Amino acid sequence: MSHDASNLRDDQSCDASDDALAAVVAGCQQGDRSAQRELYDACHQRVYRVATGMVGRQEADDITQQVFLKAFRSIGQFQGQSRIETWLYRLTVNECLQFVRRNRRWKFAALDREPMERTRRRESTEQREELDWALARLDSELRSIFVLKEIEELSYRDIAEALQIPEGTVGSRLNRARRELKTHLSSIGYETN
Repeated sequence: MSHDASNLRDDQSCDASDDALAAVVAGCQQGDRSAQRELYDACHQRVYRVATGMVGRQEADDITQQVFLKAFRSIGQFQGQSRIETWLYRLTVNECLQFVRRNRRWKFAALDREPMERTRRRESTEQREELDWALARLDSELRSIFVLKEIEELSYRDIAEALQIPEGTVGSRLNRARRELKTHLSSIGYETN
């Protein structure tokens, strides 16, 4: 099966539901290396963002690579009952959860500043580091829901489908993740509303 590379651009979101993405997936199922490259190009940034939110920047590249290796090995099992990005999110979350279980000994660097400096205006990189620090302290299942909702902006339905849990569970876990995140951020002097 052929696919039209001009219809699937690097900047196009992974959740494109057009014929081009369906053709790329079909090509991947047939072992077409160029189709695999197109799927990777279209979706790797989303996978990377989820991995970064769940395991941190240092491990996100390796996780992203593992996700796509698994995806290409098992893409024949993808039946199209969900969108391809939902399937990739599921693979990503599972890979991140496995990584966290294997590496339970998270090591955190001490803060380079005193909490007394909390009123000083924080720069964007400092805020990101604080958010990463707080996210790392969330239970991995709560972190996955938070990342999928707040970073990837998925609907409750899509998150439930990706994680294979009821929508109501998504809502309750998301609320719990937000509360815990706020507590962790407050503990280091980050002002939350």
